[in-house]
Amino acid sequence: MALDPKSASRDRVHRPGVRIGAVVSRFHEDLTGAMLRSAEAELREGGMEEDGMRVVWAPGAFELPLIARRLAKRPDVDAVLCFGLVLTGETTHDQWVAMGATQGITLASLETDKPILFGVLTCQTIEQARARALPASEGGKEDKGREVARAALAALEALDEASADVPKRPAGF
Repeated sequence: MALDPKSASRDRVHRPGVRIGAVVSRFHEDLTGAMLRSAEAELREGGMEEDGMRVVWAPGAFELPLIARRLAKRPDVDAVLCFGLVLTGETTHDQWVAMGATQGITLASLETDKPILFGVLTCQTIEQARARALPASEGGKEDKGREVARAALAALEALDEASADVPKRPAGF
């Protein structure tokens, strides 16, 4: 998810009672966990209750889509956040992992008709990852956990708008 320069100036979406699933990769848990904590704080500001989040830990980024799909199929989950980190290595393995996560998350979202948000960082160095993952209070610059949480609430609001006032028409028209 690219940094949205206007995000901070937009009004926070309030959605009392929102129920969120989160799938978090254990690889680089210090950073993925920081994104999760930041997202949870943002969601609480947006109206999520204390017990409004179900968190599942995944072995790595490649496993995020399957677990996210399972969470999204639950009737008690409105949206799913996926947090992971894929660092560039000496081979092309990172590209395959990132591509699998990206395509899988997209397909799972379309299949379940629920927002499944992409909080998977693809960085060249751990320093870049820290700058993107951590909030400013922990030395970061972009706070992707917060951004992904805000995007989840905005996506739910947009889906409500897209579904509003659907006229009834006869079949075939």
